Amino acid sequence: MAEGLLYAGPALRRLRRREGLTQGAMAVRLRISPSYLNLIERSQRPVTARVVVELMNAFAFDPRELAQGETVGGVDGLARRLADERFADLAIDRHEADEFLSTSPQIAAAFARLYDSGSAHDKGEDDPVASARREIERWRNHFADLDHAAETLADEMRLSRDDTGAALAERLRERHRLSVRILPREVMPEMRRRLDLHARQVQLAEMLGPEARAFELAWQIAALEQRELIDQIVAGARMGDAAARALFARHLEGYAAAALLMPYGRFLRACEATGYDIPVLQRRFGVSFEQLAHRLTTLQRVGQRGLPFFMARLDSAGQFSKRFAGASGADFLEADHPCPLWCATRAFERPGEMLVQSVATRPNGSGTAQWLCLARAVEPRDGARFAVLIGLDAGLAGEMAQARGVALGREAATAIGPGCRLCHVDGCAQRSLPPIGARLVFDRTRRPLAPYETATVSPPA
Repeated sequence: MAEGLLYAGPALRRLRRREGLTQGAMAVRLRISPSYLNLIERSQRPVTARVVVELMNAFAFDPRELAQGETVGGVDGLARRLADERFADLAIDRHEADEFLSTSPQIAAAFARLYDSGSAHDKGEDDPVASARREIERWRNHFADLDHAAETLADEMRLSRDDTGAALAERLRERHRLSVRILPREVMPEMRRRLDLHARQVQLAEMLGPEARAFELAWQIAALEQRELIDQIVAGARMGDAAARALFARHLEGYAAAALLMPYGRFLRACEATGYDIPVLQRRFGVSFEQLAHRLTTLQRVGQRGLPFFMARLDSAGQFSKRFAGASGADFLEADHPCPLWCATRAFERPGEMLVQSVATRPNGSGTAQWLCLARAVEPRDGARFAVLIGLDAGLAGEMAQARGVALGREAATAIGPGCRLCHVDGCAQRSLPPIGARLVFDRTRRPLAPYETATVSPPA
């Protein structure tokens, strides 16, 4: 059990209820505090090896039971499946998903297996992108061993903002006998980086900016020096598809590169000292907005947790190319189409500007959650335009520099939904399609602002 990996709250809660114990009584038998047991049961702390030993001694517990929730992907994995549009009219919320997994883990596992096999059958084959993303979310996008290895390497290289690029190039030259060469656009029209072992070169496209060049060199170092560790993580993944494993490995290489440029401890201290001030952090670590957004979703080290951010990237047509919920619990990212009222979809109208928005979501047509979102249009490649967004629970956003002056109360939040077909926000003039499962209401004596009315909307008196 790697540190930070095994979150098995439902299994422990099920055992405690089976034994008829309170949290206090069970904590005594496990030789831990009741508050720590509470965090474990809520999957906010992992089950450590010492706790597993105490479970075996005190309850003759089979440790394999701890992994039962993992086959589902925990509450996040179950909530993701229940967010399917086929269940939209049932209004199943996250609390119900948690209760389902806690009280009936085997039935939940059976449902997940049936759902996954059915989805794969509908598509003709399993989606490798979706499979890789499920594995990333199973880890909550935090890979402790890669972070520790990157910190050690950054200390060894004595990386600093002023000479990051030079230090990375020197590492490649001294350790791997590779020189760095910048090639003109006509030579590498469709590549950012290429490893030419015959010429002993790491070749970079000339159109890359300083932040992108440094990141590509860090990625190459990670691919060379963390290969064994990355292969071990991939080998433990529950993916049979070769393409899915390759995508997961590519994500881990990028993760290790970001961890090298933004070493965990130093990066978290900078976040806390600056109030997670995005422009300051970009300058301090010499990274782009998108690179920083990725890193912010990974801050889940045991004993050194940062704020639980989510991150997404989408194109001007509203198609997601990246989305990582991390530990944020942002279920609404699972929708196929984003809400047009979301700042992520409006960032293209104001390129170069960071948009800040307080939003309220109704994931799966149920209870309201509030988020602080920051979006910015970026152009990472020739001719390609994307909007990158980060966000976190509005209740935690008061610590952020960018939240100053932003009204975070529920009454000030913009109501958004997970795409019109899954959204049950009433009276939305932006709506393009009626929500699935809703009964449409027609009244020829009036014409409301919203293009569709449903039975949940009460007519005026």
